[in-house]
Amino acid sequence: MLVRAGAVAAMRSLPGWRRRLWRGGGSGAAACFPLGRALLGVRGAEAAPFLQGLLTNDVTRLLAGDAAAAWPRALYAHALNAQGRCLYDLILYRLHESPEEEPHILLECDSGVLEAIQKHLKLYKIRRKVNITPCLDLSLWAVVPREKAGDVASSLAKPADQALILTPDPRTEVMGWRLITKKGANLSEIIPESHIGNIQDYHRHRYKQGIPEGVKDLPPGVALPLESNLAYMNGISFTKGCYIGQELTARTHHMGVIRKRLLPVHFSTPLPKDNIPEGAEIVTESGKSVGKFRAGGGELGIALLRLANINEPLCLNIAGDQVKLTANIPEWWPKPASK
Repeated sequence: MLVRAGAVAAMRSLPGWRRRLWRGGGSGAAACFPLGRALLGVRGAEAAPFLQGLLTNDVTRLLAGDAAAAWPRALYAHALNAQGRCLYDLILYRLHESPEEEPHILLECDSGVLEAIQKHLKLYKIRRKVNITPCLDLSLWAVVPREKAGDVASSLAKPADQALILTPDPRTEVMGWRLITKKGANLSEIIPESHIGNIQDYHRHRYKQGIPEGVKDLPPGVALPLESNLAYMNGISFTKGCYIGQELTARTHHMGVIRKRLLPVHFSTPLPKDNIPEGAEIVTESGKSVGKFRAGGGELGIALLRLANINEPLCLNIAGDQVKLTANIPEWWPKPASK
């Protein structure tokens, strides 16, 4: 089913930064990037409480429709293992339009772990009244607006029947919007003056902003949610109660000590495409290990680094060679984090 006029009305009333994101320039108002991530539908009366016990965020927020402004269309969350390490990074989308409708939630995930996520969900389903189904007839897009042009949000009313979901990326405003359409939809009608961008440019944008996405950036069973900036990206609730992996995450949060974080890094020369080993070591000039490379392309990437060392000269070890790099605190982080 295609939704909906209500979504367009909500977009017209978006305040502040959400409307400013719809400003474009150059050859098009926005670049639309086709994402190779998968969508999984979770539908049924117990969909939200079922996911509530498995994910870091408060999924019940997708059920409460008393105030439109407080009723999100999308949530970011992680599924953790029992040791509190990340298994899957997810974006959840609400398809139902009112609290009276049967809950219908889409899960966006790395396509390489779609089958594993299905098994994970079905393991805990037991007798819950939910249906779990891959959505192979849908397409997922990242929409990253350009700068310096007019507001185009008001032009979205006509083609709204082609867009299933169009919502601000719940992680941070610098990532623009997420768009879900039926396969074959005409993007230029949904977002006037938009163009289809090169997916590598999308990843470069992510790396520049320090946004992890998928199993390369967040290795299953290795990455820790708070070191991966989950709290900064609106992906965790510390008041929702128990979920798998909650104990270690809550203890780390309340201790208030996070010595390492994922950070954007810039290399002095473009990285080789194929021969960077997973978790390659990053060291200081004196040879002290301060972190590990996660992913990147060209001269940009993300790395897990000790915050105490990020202002020192750093190098990435690649097969005996060292590539110089610099790290920085993203502007979108909460201000106290940069102190």
